Amino acid sequence: MPDTELDGKVALVSGCSSLIGAAIAEQLAGAGASVVMGDIAEDAGREVADRIGASAKFVKVDITSDTDIDAMIDTAVSEFGGVDLVVSAAAIFDDAVMHTSRDQWHRSFDVNVVGAAMLIEKAAPFMDRRGGGAIVVVASVSGKQSQPGRLVYPVTKAALLGLTRNSAQLLADRSIRVNAVSPGWTWSHNLEKRYGSREYTDEFAAEFQALGRLVDPTEVADAVVFLCSDRASFITGADLAVDGGYSAMGPEALGQAALKFPVKKLPD
Repeated sequence: MPDTELDGKVALVSGCSSLIGAAIAEQLAGAGASVVMGDIAEDAGREVADRIGASAKFVKVDITSDTDIDAMIDTAVSEFGGVDLVVSAAAIFDDAVMHTSRDQWHRSFDVNVVGAAMLIEKAAPFMDRRGGGAIVVVASVSGKQSQPGRLVYPVTKAALLGLTRNSAQLLADRSIRVNAVSPGWTWSHNLEKRYGSREYTDEFAAEFQALGRLVDPTEVADAVVFLCSDRASFITGADLAVDGGYSAMGPEALGQAALKFPVKKLPD
């Protein structure tokens, strides 16, 4: 994408300290946008903003705080003149499956779903002043498929897909497009803690992602930048899978079961 594709646009990005959020912020800036980045992890967020340079500003944001969301938007207006683009990428993975407490459920929905909803709701009037814009919600393949050993996180991601569809309808007459991207298993801080090396985790992902590896955060960012650009001017309410074929396959995956249980030839 040309480095002037988003020239003059101002973007809000929540969850910018994650590898996906950081890649999104960097690529939006690389396409010409000014970026206001929000995250509760201050040191990591500032490091990303410093890496980008003058076109990025970091604001410490707890996405469950309306005051913090307002401060993020106010920074976009005061520093760069308004809001054109919004990317909601903040998420937590507090999932104890069938032992999840009520407080954990509430916290997960507050961060993963309500935080996204409030960011959209609060940013939309400022986007009106600029004649519209684009919103991208970072969802997940887990919002469309059940997964072993997970419950809370997939339910919140399914809710984000509903938020995307309904927001797209509500904001269409205001020239604000709303879309989602659903990454497959993507290299992240969380996976690094769980599995160690990228190479080992690629081997794991190759079991169920047809292209044989993890998604790279930059590949998710490519999809986000596209949906923010005029190249996607007639796309709204859509969910763009960036999953290496994960969602195209059924329970037989890449044929592992067939290899373990080969066809037995019966006597004629």
